[in-house]
Amino acid sequence: MKKILLIQTGGTIAMDMSEGQRPTLNPKKWTELMYEAIPELSKIAQIKMERLFFEDSSDINKKHWGKLAGFICDKYEDYDGFVILHGTDTMAYTASALSFALQGLDKPVILTGSQVPMSNIRSDARRNLVNAIEMATLPLPEVAICFNDFVYRGNRATKMSIGDFDAFASPNFPPLAEIGLNIEMRNHIRAASNKLEVATDFSDQAFLLKIYPNLNPGFLEQINFGDMRALIIEAFGSGNFPIRGDQNLLPFFKKCIQNDILLIITSQAAYDAVNLSNYESGRKAQELGANSAKDMTTEATLTKIMYLLAKYDSNKKVSTQFNCNLVGEVTE
Repeated sequence: MKKILLIQTGGTIAMDMSEGQRPTLNPKKWTELMYEAIPELSKIAQIKMERLFFEDSSDINKKHWGKLAGFICDKYEDYDGFVILHGTDTMAYTASALSFALQGLDKPVILTGSQVPMSNIRSDARRNLVNAIEMATLPLPEVAICFNDFVYRGNRATKMSIGDFDAFASPNFPPLAEIGLNIEMRNHIRAASNKLEVATDFSDQAFLLKIYPNLNPGFLEQINFGDMRALIIEAFGSGNFPIRGDQNLLPFFKKCIQNDILLIITSQAAYDAVNLSNYESGRKAQELGANSAKDMTTEATLTKIMYLLAKYDSNKKVSTQFNCNLVGEVTE
């Protein structure tokens, strides 16, 4: 029987909603519920539980990603797969970050959680947990999100709904598996590797800017360029932004480039890819030296840059690596 390490990090799945109270993180209640569920889960795998930290996922940051990557590395030879229980709000960020931090996997690292606490009678937690543990026993050498009977590549997933059990989607890449009466594994799962490469550092020298109509470029002059190495622009459509009148952003972007700041353009639209050659603003950004995020999610774009900035001192090297497909995060 496969050995699976179940890693608790907090999130809604671990909250207590018993007796009508407001949802609160309750490690004692969660532990009780888990031990009640273990007899059922033990039919799938031999499970060991570890509580690495216990956070609302809104408080997750690069330190938690590094801790998770290091912990999985330390336990890697002892288990056949890993399941991480995580809050849904930043699950896609963590899954993306771990996909870069744990390269060369030959076993599954599956993230799951729930929209409703496990303590609630109508929770989706049990189904997600059972599915995730079963997926962790299968030949799936990727960091993935298992939610509502779908398994998505972690760096291709994004949260789409606050209240629906079908909370996640993978807009530009098909699911790795679909779970029904049988588990349907797809043929685009990445090949296993026998050389795990682990990174535990992520840089915070990246800034994400969402473009909106009537954005005052004067606000952007307050940004401290000394602390920044990369600026990610969440633009309109295929990479559009204002270039006329008082809202013209080109002077600000030119200033970024002059300050050796990497300029990366992604889209507010979830589906399809950024193509900077389509329209005038994108072409002008290309002329300045901007990079396109292509069809990467914002979560993958941001965590990829954080990973690369921590790994390389040279922004030229970061730019080169950003334009490569490292772990299936972008369509080539």
